Amino acid sequence: MTVEEKSPALSGAERAERRRQRELARRERRRLRRRRRLKTAAVWLLAVLTAGALTVAGTRLARGRGKPAAPSASAPPAASAPEPETPWSVSEAADTLALGQELDSGYAAVVDADTGQILAEKDARTAVCPASMTKILTVLVAAEHVTDLDAVFTVPIEITDFCFSHDCSAVGFSVGERVSVRDLFYGTVLPSGADAAMSLAAYTAGSQETFVEWMNEKAAELGLSSAAHFTNCVGIYDPQHTCTVLDMAVILRAAEQNALCRQVLSAHTYTTSATAEHPQGIPLSNWFLRRIEDKDAGSFTVEGAKTGYVTQSGSCAASYGESGGRALLCVTAKASSAWRCIYDHAALYKRFSGE
Repeated sequence: MTVEEKSPALSGAERAERRRQRELARRERRRLRRRRRLKTAAVWLLAVLTAGALTVAGTRLARGRGKPAAPSASAPPAASAPEPETPWSVSEAADTLALGQELDSGYAAVVDADTGQILAEKDARTAVCPASMTKILTVLVAAEHVTDLDAVFTVPIEITDFCFSHDCSAVGFSVGERVSVRDLFYGTVLPSGADAAMSLAAYTAGSQETFVEWMNEKAAELGLSSAAHFTNCVGIYDPQHTCTVLDMAVILRAAEQNALCRQVLSAHTYTTSATAEHPQGIPLSNWFLRRIEDKDAGSFTVEGAKTGYVTQSGSCAASYGESGGRALLCVTAKASSAWRCIYDHAALYKRFSGE
């Protein structure tokens, strides 16, 4: 079944109504989040006030009787304040390995995906441009807002022109092509398509600017370092578009916790739905996953990955590997080539495989 068969052409009024409905849904989600936060704060405040009132009352009673106040057997215990949610975080240990010249990449971090312990690092807290690893955050933010993967988005000329003028990697969608949201997810990750990423941002947020705001809100929610700040959903170089490789490890873990993102990041190949412009669909590949398959990563299997490249950060990659129930996050940047980046990841997994 083609995308056209699933979603017939919409009139301008119908498109406007869909945009209005999406905006109403976003407002409702924000309202519910604010309500939950206010409810939590109210419960905490009530607990504090109750405990304070009981203490004061007990003290006054004790003074009146000339003896210490004893708690009433019938009085319920003071409510305890709710524990605030603490974001999953990373931390060094006494045996954290300092990596050196044995690694081609200039920046690296290997993190236990369960405990957050940093197993190995190399300038892991230095701010770098994350290049197209940025798109992990892009699909994570989009996944938290999208409700219909079969909905379609019409690719505008502004997006294709941007990709061409900035020499971005792209899926190859045509101007006016009606692409399913599902295809936008896979197109963002597998070929690192800027046309797919920008279309996904425009579909979910209505504009690139609003989507970038959501990205930075998510970064704050994840508890990333002060170095983390994003100015675009693609990963093109901007001196203000930075994070550390440890920040990217936290982002990758959050994405792996999301079922849709995990599915997309683990796909080796995918073919987009047939459209009028591409009747056979467009075949896509995650070349990092396909190329690391036969490399010696010890007992680990690399289950998901996203690469990146800009001149300032060299070849980069963030990957997720599993072995016997253990999971590691591996993020590197500033490798001299895409192949050296792959070999660095394989070597790091092997180092911690116990072989």
